[in-house]
Amino acid sequence: MARKAKLRSACQTGAMETLAAFTAYLTDERRMAEKTVEAYRSDLAGFFGFLNIHLGEAPTPRRLGKLRARDVRSFLAQRRRDGLSDASIARLLSSIKALYRWLGRTYDIENAEIAYLQGPKRPQRLPRPVSIEAAKDLIEEAGTNPDSEAWINARDAAVLSLLYGAGLRISEALSLTGADNPTPERLRIAGKGGKVRIVPLIPAVREAVDAYAGLCPYKLGRNDALFRGAKGGALNPRLIQGLLQKLRAVLGLPDTATPHALRHAFATHLLAAGADLRAIQTLLGHASLSTTQVYTGVDAERLRDVHAAAHPRA
Repeated sequence: MARKAKLRSACQTGAMETLAAFTAYLTDERRMAEKTVEAYRSDLAGFFGFLNIHLGEAPTPRRLGKLRARDVRSFLAQRRRDGLSDASIARLLSSIKALYRWLGRTYDIENAEIAYLQGPKRPQRLPRPVSIEAAKDLIEEAGTNPDSEAWINARDAAVLSLLYGAGLRISEALSLTGADNPTPERLRIAGKGGKVRIVPLIPAVREAVDAYAGLCPYKLGRNDALFRGAKGGALNPRLIQGLLQKLRAVLGLPDTATPHALRHAFATHLLAAGADLRAIQTLLGHASLSTTQVYTGVDAERLRDVHAAAHPRA
């Protein structure tokens, strides 16, 4: 009886209602980030629009259950003709498969043809961390800018110290509040999708943040942003991105030396020093170990470069 009720519901639910229910599931149950949910919504809105013309009818859940693999391939082929890359095509297919997994749980609608569709293989893009020397130079240069006030220099050095010394995302560093002052030995960080992790802080990072807090001319209330802009408002991440752009020019570093490259460097340098991959996964707040494993490729690439440069027969 329950299955029949689900099938009746599938007949009565429209395409836009289906999309709204699916994105609500991603937000409320999966607790995905707003930008991620919007990417799913955009992908599937385009898919539903294509099916409305391709099939000559609205893609209700029940109609989606009867879809053939060739219908999905037609949609992907059209998007490729629009100029989408292999990576974008793979993401579209991933969104469609996620929808079908939800249809299975919500309406008992299964579609084996769609489940086994294979998208284009995406080449693995390795992170591009900065070197240990470059990371140190960036932090030192940020803290000694003769054109800035002392508290702003201390602020910039503290933010970069958190990115490299604790592996924080820039959004995570700027989410700290006055409640984190004085700097504790461990930070409680709410990362992507609301996933919470505990991040230990080495003395150098704590000292950098405390030095900034001691110089900051604004009151750092418990619920106020810890890092402030020149006029006292919460520090805008674009200012840190602009800072790295200036520092790259001063230090002769490549365009890949971004705020996120410092987080990559945190993971890569820990791995090179013998840290456990699972521990690095926890410190970075990755939901899956496969996300963290990309750093093994970075380290292997570095070793190949060293071998090629140093071996007498290279």
